[in-house]
Amino acid sequence: MSRLAGKVALITGAARGQGEAEARVFVAEGAKVVLGDVMDDLGKGVAKSLGDSAVYLHHDVSREESWANFIATALQTFGRIDVLVNNAGILHVAPIAEIKLENYLRVIHVNQVGCLLGMKSVIPHMAKVGGGSIVNISSISGIEGALGLVSYVSSKFAIRGMTKTAALELGRLGIRVNSICPGGIDTPMGRGDTEGFENVDTAAWYRSLPLQRIGKPEEVAKLALYLASSDSSYCTGAEFVIDGGALAGERFA
Repeated sequence: MSRLAGKVALITGAARGQGEAEARVFVAEGAKVVLGDVMDDLGKGVAKSLGDSAVYLHHDVSREESWANFIATALQTFGRIDVLVNNAGILHVAPIAEIKLENYLRVIHVNQVGCLLGMKSVIPHMAKVGGGSIVNISSISGIEGALGLVSYVSSKFAIRGMTKTAALELGRLGIRVNSICPGGIDTPMGRGDTEGFENVDTAAWYRSLPLQRIGKPEEVAKLALYLASSDSSYCTGAEFVIDGGALAGERFA
């Protein structure tokens, strides 16, 4: 399989979950990958398992200097940049009346600002090689609200908007920009392994979906592969929902 042969991809939040799955699928399709995360032991393990096709770097997506180092490492190691997957994200549970500003801004800085800095950082390098693909991971919480998740929802709505603006600005450079909006995926976040979800029956919610199950990280990774490859060459400024039918309509009679 070689849908990404000769391509170099940057993937943030790649130490586990969706990011790890994306890295594995991309390498299997011929890409070289640069993995970024703050969970260093896990990230190094993923990169080691992928051999010479991958390198891992500690990367805080909310900091410009970290992006500069991430980009420099990619260029020094593999010589070019063709794909960026802005996958890194965190979640904080608190109702609006109780949320602390510092916690709200922490989510915004990682999810929203991190996505902005990633796009900004790769533009000149993608333009230099004649174009590329940016895949921003939003969420169905970027399409509808969610109780107790004001910071997460705000950041994911913003990612959808930034994606469309970036598509308008970067199309002339041959750079396509799309977003993916997953529903619940079988990751620590998707399973509800987060403070504030202790009393939420996530399993019952997944059983209520039309497909009656939680999503798999590999399913999101394959959609990211489509958007990273030339198979999606006429797709830009769009959002691709992968949610088991969660947004299809009312499910409770």
